[in-house]
Amino acid sequence: MDTQAQAEPKPEEVPSNETEEERKKKIDDWLPITGSRNAKWWYAAFHNVTAMVGAGVLSLPYAMSHLGWGPGTVILVLSWVITLYTLWQMVEMHEMIPGKRLDRYHELGQAAFGEKLGLYIVVPQQLICEVGVDIVYMVTGGKSLQKIYNLACGDCKNIKLTYFIMIFASPHFILAHCPNFNSISVVSLAAAVMSLSYSTIAWGAAADKGRQPGVSYASVASTPTGGVFNFLGALGEVAFAYAGHNVVLEIQATIPSSPERPSKVPMWRGVVVAYIVVALCYFPVALVGYYIFGNKVEDNIMLSLEKPVWLVIVANAFVVIHVIGSYQLFAMPVFDMMESTLVKKLNFKPSFKLRFITRTVYVALTMFIGITFPFFGALLSFFGGFAFAPTTYFLPCIIWLAIVKPKKFSLSWFINWVKISIMSSLS
Repeated sequence: MDTQAQAEPKPEEVPSNETEEERKKKIDDWLPITGSRNAKWWYAAFHNVTAMVGAGVLSLPYAMSHLGWGPGTVILVLSWVITLYTLWQMVEMHEMIPGKRLDRYHELGQAAFGEKLGLYIVVPQQLICEVGVDIVYMVTGGKSLQKIYNLACGDCKNIKLTYFIMIFASPHFILAHCPNFNSISVVSLAAAVMSLSYSTIAWGAAADKGRQPGVSYASVASTPTGGVFNFLGALGEVAFAYAGHNVVLEIQATIPSSPERPSKVPMWRGVVVAYIVVALCYFPVALVGYYIFGNKVEDNIMLSLEKPVWLVIVANAFVVIHVIGSYQLFAMPVFDMMESTLVKKLNFKPSFKLRFITRTVYVALTMFIGITFPFFGALLSFFGGFAFAPTTYFLPCIIWLAIVKPKKFSLSWFINWVKISIMSSLS
């Protein structure tokens, strides 16, 4: 009997690799990026519009005032073409490794540079971009609410920006607990519609206002050194306006994939639609805004528009709705990183409680930094040059060369090296 009992396997004993695979699948099904893979191509379209057409579009006329007509127009067009190309590269590389989906930007970096080095290169830059955008949007949302209040109630008591940032943060304490990308699709769609709406209002109202008397397109810098710094700062603001690459792989991860129909097919369709919308927003706002106001344009074109009051109020309301959706879009990969680290590295149990605490703390932290540093938006040019430019313009090209390994002096090799050289010289 004892021998028979010893020979019988214990019920709970299962192969260790199977247990690990089941645990990994359970975690992946819980994490926000890989938790739902039933998105359609139009999800990719409005997610990319929400990510791309942010508050940065309103600063493009100001960037033009430091770049000038010639360089500014060339940089805007080049940025649109180059970022569309690098976005195509990232979409293609999502399933470049057979049998594996690279669902996150840092996974793409690990495939190119190795497990540790890939994390060290990509994660800090991606976090700077995503957390930086969320803080900027806290301030932007608060300022837009304050603008609405001041215009709608000119004789009312003055209220500090701090309270408007807190009001703007309030819905995020609820929306932050949406489990994954697909669960915020309605919010993202509303944000995409609002971005197109307020961009149209911005350039339409400016055109209706007419070219201002005494408008000048000369540089406002008093010294050559100041002109150089203004030019570089403007490049950073343009880079900030094209920041959507930091979430593109995470968006593609929500689309189902099969050998017959890989995810890159519907994803690319969504990207093309999104970039048409980007062009309809960016070029009219930048060129019309600069033409109307010249070098007197404010760093947010909405501040240069004073009348009609009702239209400015509506535009600022659209901005608020948009940045609510965009905040959530950029926060989702951060939530994924935090929850993945807590569950996979620190062995916390996946639960609503864990998710509730981590996400609430994140929203509170971005709100606190926004309140403490309400001038955070002034750092856009720094963040644009330091993190947005690498992750958007030339890091995808470097990863492409490392993973695809095109033959030397082939067309793909030549295009990528030329683009890296151009963007490095501009940065």
